[in-house]
Amino acid sequence: MILKFEKYQGAGNDFVIIDNREGKFQPSIDTVEMLCDRNFGVGADGLMLLEKDEKNDFYMRYFNADGKESTMCGNGGRCISVFAKSLGLGSPEKVVFNSIDGLHEAFFIEEDGEIFVKLKMIDVKEIEEHDDYYFINTGSPHYVKFVEDLEEMDVFEEGQAVRNDPKFAPGGTNVNFVEIFDDEIFVRTYERGVEDETLACGTGSTAAAIATALFLESDQNNWDIEVMGGNLHVSFDRRDDGTFENVWLTGPAEKVFEGTINVD
Repeated sequence: MILKFEKYQGAGNDFVIIDNREGKFQPSIDTVEMLCDRNFGVGADGLMLLEKDEKNDFYMRYFNADGKESTMCGNGGRCISVFAKSLGLGSPEKVVFNSIDGLHEAFFIEEDGEIFVKLKMIDVKEIEEHDDYYFINTGSPHYVKFVEDLEEMDVFEEGQAVRNDPKFAPGGTNVNFVEIFDDEIFVRTYERGVEDETLACGTGSTAAAIATALFLESDQNNWDIEVMGGNLHVSFDRRDDGTFENVWLTGPAEKVFEGTINVD
């Protein structure tokens, strides 16, 4: 079949997105892998399907580049929201969509011709503090470790070792390394399913901001985050029980190109 797609990126995290409201496309692992392959396909960190939802503007399905359907992707959620806006879904100001981890709102902010998306993430309740790392579920599982000289670190080698550590089996984990600079943090992420470092990770940046507040024992609830592909922002409110609510991820999202491709 001839498949129409659009390609989006948010801070360098890139995605193939398909309007699947009619339900005609049922992707196999091989098809997703091909579409995401940077040599033989379109090339992306993941594939998203925009599907019908009875109560909300749409449903978001996310597949990693390895072809497997996966958990929530924060930058993907921001990108698919802009795609939905282009289809006339929701209102000019926002969309509301459902996904594997629950309901999300996305607000559109335009500055100097660039679109930023402020995405509401799930409440963060699953937080583990270990001797030298945090383990936090922000819609996807994330290992967060604080380091120095992050720019020089071999994130692929270090991240791959943690991702495949038996203690995170069978699903594995995303791996984030964080360096703190005053009120800003620098984050690099090895993503499971991509099996490589990505230029940005939304759920990872969210986990890193929350872990930083805990690590510093800080009341700061707004964090500017530098990632390899640009800049993101995370804000949240902390409950008395140590969990987090009103968690928001903000950053740019844009269409890169569109096209068609022949798939089996």
